[in-house]
Amino acid sequence: MDSIKKRVVLHFPGFEPLDAAAHRARYERSARQSAAVWDYSVTVDELKSFGRAPYFDVTAEAADWRTHSRVHIVDHNDLVAALNGRPFFTRLAQGYLAAARVIVSGGMTGYFRHAWRFGLFFIFPFLLMFVGLLLSLSIAFLPFMLGLAAWSHIGSIALAVAFFVYAFLPQAERLHTLHLFSDWEMAVAMAGLNGIGNEQWLETCAISVRQALDEPGVDEFVISSHSMGSSVAAHVIGLLLERQPEVFRDKRVVFATLGSAILQCALMRSAVVLRSRVGLLARCKEMFWVDVHCLTDAIHFYKTKVVAVCGHADDKQPAILFVRFKKMLTAQHYAKIKRDFLRVHRQYVLGPDVRAFFDFTLMTAGPLPASRFAEFSANNMPELTFNSGSELQAASIGR
Repeated sequence: MDSIKKRVVLHFPGFEPLDAAAHRARYERSARQSAAVWDYSVTVDELKSFGRAPYFDVTAEAADWRTHSRVHIVDHNDLVAALNGRPFFTRLAQGYLAAARVIVSGGMTGYFRHAWRFGLFFIFPFLLMFVGLLLSLSIAFLPFMLGLAAWSHIGSIALAVAFFVYAFLPQAERLHTLHLFSDWEMAVAMAGLNGIGNEQWLETCAISVRQALDEPGVDEFVISSHSMGSSVAAHVIGLLLERQPEVFRDKRVVFATLGSAILQCALMRSAVVLRSRVGLLARCKEMFWVDVHCLTDAIHFYKTKVVAVCGHADDKQPAILFVRFKKMLTAQHYAKIKRDFLRVHRQYVLGPDVRAFFDFTLMTAGPLPASRFAEFSANNMPELTFNSGSELQAASIGR
């Protein structure tokens, strides 16, 4: 297959408090890591405005190949900022309300049925905050339980507040607890297309994405998405396919979902439109869908066939690419991050320490067609090397 000379990337990031400029800076850092590992050069230009999908240009090259990629960032940082910018008790109450909606709508049951670790991820922030509140209340009512005088409650209440604010909350925030409360609000909104994740907001994203697809002379379009961004991508691209079924005619399109959390939203009964749009993506003949999974990432649906679970078992299922972050990083680096489940979850879009068969920069800026990466999962942990023909070769190193 010919190497890619010009590519357009539409990247839908996960639920993180980062705007397009911050995502560009992260991409540049990761690209420099990748270039150092693979011995090629890379240039990442400045961010330019483009409606809801600002972009930056990336030029990657070695002795006998050169690839130009235009990377659009279709982020939802405005939604993240709106959710995270509210008063503490509002975030607390709305987070627990979102959790109740997930449970009532059948989402939690689906999580434990299809990916029990994701079910634990759902429970974790709400259980942790409940324990913190319970401990604080226990401190406040300790004089009552011990039969002490009423005036002693003044000290116990002050101690309870101090414990919660200065001891518990800092530790909880190290685990991004309130951020995860907001994440579940976003999930409920994306499932039901209400509140912050309504159809009008998605419409503005779709307009910019449609304009990006008009770029001339493009060898390949890559729609990449990470975590919650996969639900946003499914909505936006599905919306385009609903209105213009031939939108990808004569285009080479790859949909790469990285640590996808589509089922975080789609397993709720309210997500009828999202499940329908997943089916449209699966039936799009011009689109090749590769779903990237990692065993050590608890925040996705490992080995789950997302299209089938969304009710489209007879349609073409995404090719699943199994990666191992342990093989992408040095032993010291992996040991440092492996207990931070959110940091592990971000590794899909971060740079490698060593050569491995998956590399986000190479998938979005290298000379190899992105669809080729799906072939490497069957090669028993292959290693990629550049050859003189400006392609990447996969050779099994055996395990």
